[in-house]
Amino acid sequence: MGAPDLVAIDHDDYHAEHVGRTADGRQFFLTTPFEPAGDDDPGNEFVALFLFDAAGRFLEARIDELGPRATMDDALRRERYDARLRELGEVTYGRIEVAPFAVERFGTTFGLLARLDEEDEQWWVELHPGNYMAFTEPWDSGEYDT
Repeated sequence: MGAPDLVAIDHDDYHAEHVGRTADGRQFFLTTPFEPAGDDDPGNEFVALFLFDAAGRFLEARIDELGPRATMDDALRRERYDARLRELGEVTYGRIEVAPFAVERFGTTFGLLARLDEEDEQWWVELHPGNYMAFTEPWDSGEYDT
C-alpha cells in the first residue's frame, strides 16, 4: 500500500471542532498549527483555514501568523480564528475526506503531509506544523492520534 488519496477527518470537540462543508459544497478545516519552541527558537503560533473542493482536492490555505506563544495576544488569536470561521458563511459540521497537501507560508510547510515510517513500513498523514494530528490506515476511519 502507499500514501492515501483521501483521509477522513471526523468532526469532534477537540482538534477537529471546525471541520465540515460550506453552503457551496466545499470542505473546510479550521485549525491552530504551531512551530514548537526550541533551544534558540521561540516557535510560532498560527490560525489556518484549509479549503478543499467537494471531492477533497486542496484549493486554498488562509493562514495568519500570530508570533511566539509566550508573547502571543490571546484575544487577537480568538479574533482571527472567529473571523476565519465567519468568512465561510453558513456551514455544516461533519466528516470531511480530503487529500494530503503541502503549502509553504512564513518559511514553514503547512498541510496534511504523507510520510512512510521506515521502521514499521507504515504510512502516516500528519498535520503540520506541530504534528498534532496523525492519521493512519484505515484512511476512512476518521480517527487520529495526537
